[in-house]
Amino acid sequence: MNSGKYVFSQIMDLVSSTSFQTLVSRYKGDYKVKEFSCWKQFLCMAFGQLTHRESLTDTLMCLKANTHKMYHLGIGEVVANSTLSKANENRSYRIYQDLAMLLIKEAKELYLNDDDLEVSLKGNVFAIDATTIDLCLSTFYWATFRSTKGGIKEFYFFTTEKINRVPVVMKDTALIHIVPDRFYLI
Repeated sequence: MNSGKYVFSQIMDLVSSTSFQTLVSRYKGDYKVKEFSCWKQFLCMAFGQLTHRESLTDTLMCLKANTHKMYHLGIGEVVANSTLSKANENRSYRIYQDLAMLLIKEAKELYLNDDDLEVSLKGNVFAIDATTIDLCLSTFYWATFRSTKGGIKEFYFFTTEKINRVPVVMKDTALIHIVPDRFYLI
């Protein structure tokens, strides 16, 4: 029997609830909400991310398999698929974007004068993620991806300052040198 807090609850305790509520109030995230608050939405999505779930359905199935632990995870009752998907669709993404920036700022402050880090970095750290968006070739004739398929590549640049979305219509290799299984070089 568990005598302490679950690891997930301990990780979520690192997120300041007052800062989160300030962001929710700023963007009116809980406006006309009865049961499923932004905090519960964040917990469900964080659970899915931390447990490497592949979809909302997968996340909710995993939560439903652990219904006896939901209260201790901070979520409460089992959430319906439609409830979580509507919350993701209708609530402002800026709540979670600002939360991410706040957590990055806190992490920077924690390690500002730490000389024990294995890597010394000058300047800002950034990451690039890319995804291919499939398009109908008959409608988007200019977006040739393969001989029978259309699509564009969209890049996301994550820095310690902000998150940028950069749509790109050409192949990524035209813009970026790729080192296989390692990283992108711009």
